[in-house]
Amino acid sequence: MFCALLLQIKWYYYLLFGIIDVEANYIVVKAYQYTSLTSVMLLDCWSIPCVIVLTWLFLKTKYGLRKFIGVGVCVAGLVLVIFSDVHASDRAKGPNPLKGDLFVIGGSMLYAVSNVTEEYFVKKSNRVEVMAMLGVFGAIISGIQISILERQELRSTHWNAGALFPFIGFALAMFLFYSTVPIILKICGATMLNLSLLTSDMWAVLIRIFAYHEKVDWMYFVAFAGTAIGLVIYSYKGKKKIAEENTQVTEAGDEEAATGNRTAQVPGVGDDGAASNKEFPSAATSSR
Repeated sequence: MFCALLLQIKWYYYLLFGIIDVEANYIVVKAYQYTSLTSVMLLDCWSIPCVIVLTWLFLKTKYGLRKFIGVGVCVAGLVLVIFSDVHASDRAKGPNPLKGDLFVIGGSMLYAVSNVTEEYFVKKSNRVEVMAMLGVFGAIISGIQISILERQELRSTHWNAGALFPFIGFALAMFLFYSTVPIILKICGATMLNLSLLTSDMWAVLIRIFAYHEKVDWMYFVAFAGTAIGLVIYSYKGKKKIAEENTQVTEAGDEEAATGNRTAQVPGVGDDGAASNKEFPSAATSSR
């Protein structure tokens, strides 16, 4: 109860945030059972327009023509990956492609809501609180959901080294991912995060080359370059924009300094910054 009073954001908002994030991950992972890897890669991009709309509506983020061009170049790079692998075996249809595709679309929309919510939280409070509460509620929700929906799978799993090490590796990867996401959201925003995640498919290509010694099409490398260029276009700030931001920072600093000087010049304020009750009763009242 005491910890809840110290939170900058109400705990039940974190509960809703945890539910959305857990279900987004669960639905997308579940989609791999029903549809092809390629379909997941393609439909997962639906989170990008969802993020743009949500940040524009709720966070009042402004998008210029250059940012839309950057988004288009990034998505075009991913489309090249899909076209280059059109005859690959991982494009085989799953047992229920329509169900899997709907799962990916739904999960992508939840990802967008989760990312935009997290961006709002890390800018309103602090990332330590956000990650702590997401971890607590995420663990509780995941535990309840596994005990209800995945009991049979847990019983049928043979827990040996071959099965355990991939889970450990996945857990470490997700720990690193969720530890760095709040920093990226605070600096760049949810849209930049989702665009950057498009490169994960490109890094998978390098793993295929060096870890599994598989041959990949040359278009993969063109697609990787295209996605990187799109990110640069999206995140580039012209000299005018940089000058405006520097001016805003300078004005904020001057205003804070002026406020400090006015406080120092007020009669009755000593070196310790405390006003006398006789001359400033309102200040004394507010200090209580």
